[in-house]
Amino acid sequence: MSERIRSFVAFDITDEKILKHISDAQAKLIETGADLKLVEPKNIHATLRFLGEISPIMVDKVYEEMKKVSFSPFDFELRGVGAFPNLKRISVVWIGIVKGVNELTSIFSQLEPRICQLGFPPERRGFSPHMTIARVKSGRHKTELTQQIMSLKDYEFGVVRADCLKLKKSVLTPQGPIYSSLYEVRV
Repeated sequence: MSERIRSFVAFDITDEKILKHISDAQAKLIETGADLKLVEPKNIHATLRFLGEISPIMVDKVYEEMKKVSFSPFDFELRGVGAFPNLKRISVVWIGIVKGVNELTSIFSQLEPRICQLGFPPERRGFSPHMTIARVKSGRHKTELTQQIMSLKDYEFGVVRADCLKLKKSVLTPQGPIYSSLYEVRV
C-alpha cells in the first residue's frame, strides 16, 4: 500500500508579535475553564483548501496546479474572535480575517476548480477566511466561553504578509498534529 499524506494548502503565520497576541487570546479562553484543545501557535495558519489523505503523486499534481494561481504579495489583517457553527453551539473558536479577504477569496477561486479537476470533491462549506485557534471538546463552562469570545470580538492581532502559499503535510499524533511544508509557491 502506498503512503497517504494528509495535506492542505495554506498561508503560515510566522510573525512572533502576532503569535504572541494569539497566545494571549488563547490564555483568556482557557481562563474560562472551558474544555478546549488549543492550536499550538507554531501550527496557526490560514487554510485555503483542506485536501485530506492523498497519494504522493497527487501531492505533486496539486503543487503543479498551485503554481498556476496568480497573485501578488498582499496583507491580511487578523481581527476578532468568533465561533463555528455559532455562539450557541461552539465547536471551533477562530480569529477573523478582515482585510485581504478579496485576495484570499481570489486565490481560493482560482485553486478550487483546478483541485476539482484532479478529482477532489468541491469544498462543500465554501470558503470562509479564518484561523482556527481552539476546538471545544465538551460543553463545560460554555457560558463563560461565550462571554469571553464576545469580549474578544474586536481584538486586533495584526497584519500578515501573504507572499508564500504552501502545500502542507499534517501528521496526527496523540500530542497533536505536526505540520511541515511539502511545497511553496513564493511571489
